[in-house]
Amino acid sequence: MKAVTWQGRRKVSVDTVPDPIVLEPTDAIVRITSTAICGSDLHLYELLGPFLDAGDILGHEAMGVVVETGEAVVGLRPGDRVVVPFNIACGTCFMCVRGLQSQCETTQVREHGSGAALFGYTKLYGQVPGGQAELLRVPLADYNTIVVGSDLPDERYLFLSDILPTAWQGVKYTNAPEGGTIAVMGLGPVGQLVTRVARHLGYEVLGVDPVPERRAMAERHGIETWDLTGDTTAALRERTLGRGPDAVVDAVGMEAHGNPIAGFAQAAVGVLPDALARKAMDVAGIDRLAALHASVDLVRRGGSVSLSGVYAGEADVMPMKTMFDKQVSLRMGQCNVKNWIDDLLPLVEDPADPLGVTDLVTHTVPIDRAPEMYDTFQKKSDGCIKVVLKPGEQ
Repeated sequence: MKAVTWQGRRKVSVDTVPDPIVLEPTDAIVRITSTAICGSDLHLYELLGPFLDAGDILGHEAMGVVVETGEAVVGLRPGDRVVVPFNIACGTCFMCVRGLQSQCETTQVREHGSGAALFGYTKLYGQVPGGQAELLRVPLADYNTIVVGSDLPDERYLFLSDILPTAWQGVKYTNAPEGGTIAVMGLGPVGQLVTRVARHLGYEVLGVDPVPERRAMAERHGIETWDLTGDTTAALRERTLGRGPDAVVDAVGMEAHGNPIAGFAQAAVGVLPDALARKAMDVAGIDRLAALHASVDLVRRGGSVSLSGVYAGEADVMPMKTMFDKQVSLRMGQCNVKNWIDDLLPLVEDPADPLGVTDLVTHTVPIDRAPEMYDTFQKKSDGCIKVVLKPGEQ
């Protein structure tokens, strides 16, 4: 089969690799019909190489059709159309039954002190082959699939795999008061969906991003947007009666701009030998924290900051004095995908498309063009906001 593989910093390729097979009786094999490049994949492209091996198959946003099941799989059969959540969970452990599937005790990667295994996402999360491929082996398949209908296009369902529940969780984690104001830092794919979810749930929403195409997309969905300039925080505070918004969602994460020292640290870690780079990530502050620090600065006193963007450093410097003085609540974490599907599936299938999931993809290409699209997505060129790869197309 064809698959997108990691080959080094800023280098991916499309290779022919062995087809996956059923290894456990609870496995299923899914023929992938659509798979996306996520902002989190850019962290692998740029920074997390010390935890990857050349040839690792990338991708954790995928859907397709079941082609084979293990003998213990009872809820699936060949021909079922399914979305595959990015975290791999059992559904029955202490964490899963509490809606914390990203912390599943059955698949936790204890070797690295990490939570549940993830598709296509480094040794830190199990080094499980990912979904940017023609076929995907799905462990514990009865739980790690979402069976969907056959009438709607893939783009209605695909983002249930990650970024739509991530956005929903990001808003829910703010605990913002009913009818309150939520600012969203970053209008990439997750940030776009955060703004739409927040608006759907009745909040006033303010979106911040330096890229005009991203602001224009958000504005199509009724979002008031702001460029990222030196006085944005002051202007947003003035816009919210001098207090700041009730909550801020950081949808940017470690790749935020604004800190050349951290940018240098990220580049340095990317070229160190793997053992030294892993150690550096344990003891150094390697994240660009501009978006997070701006969120803490912006939010009103007694407000909350919710992190949907991914961070990786273990020694990042946080403004603890400001956070304590302002009584800022901070909540974060990998999305617990299955916890939110009952809320989201009816919205995705609603003919009115209330969350606008059909207006997010800017580039749909055959899987052979993945290397080109990784570069385009990282550079935010050609108006690129969301890329979907089609393994079955030429």
